[in-house]
Amino acid sequence: MLYFYNVSTQQDNPSDDLVFKALASSTRRHLLDLLRDAPRTTGALCAATPDLDRTTVLQHLRVLERAGLVTGRRVGRERHLQLAPLPIKRIHDRWISDYARAAVDLLDRLDTGDPG
Repeated sequence: MLYFYNVSTQQDNPSDDLVFKALASSTRRHLLDLLRDAPRTTGALCAATPDLDRTTVLQHLRVLERAGLVTGRRVGRERHLQLAPLPIKRIHDRWISDYARAAVDLLDRLDTGDPG
């Protein structure tokens, strides 16, 4: 028999699930990389991913927007999109920063000769 438990902590943020889901796709990570370099229009993102049709790119962008990773605004007929890094920072602060701090401490101890 398989049991599922809803294990949550005070720090759980429901939008974190959306961020992880959005980051799970290599296509969406590629779109975020493009937006990290500079804000772009929807058309420019479609042109930068010629292996995907426009509808597929728009579906991926919708997932990114729902997760709060991308913001957009209309300028005439164009939609200008930009990276919203705050959700990624929230993930970093919760999941990565402690490990990075431990690695820096270890490197510092190695540098000073402290066996620790």
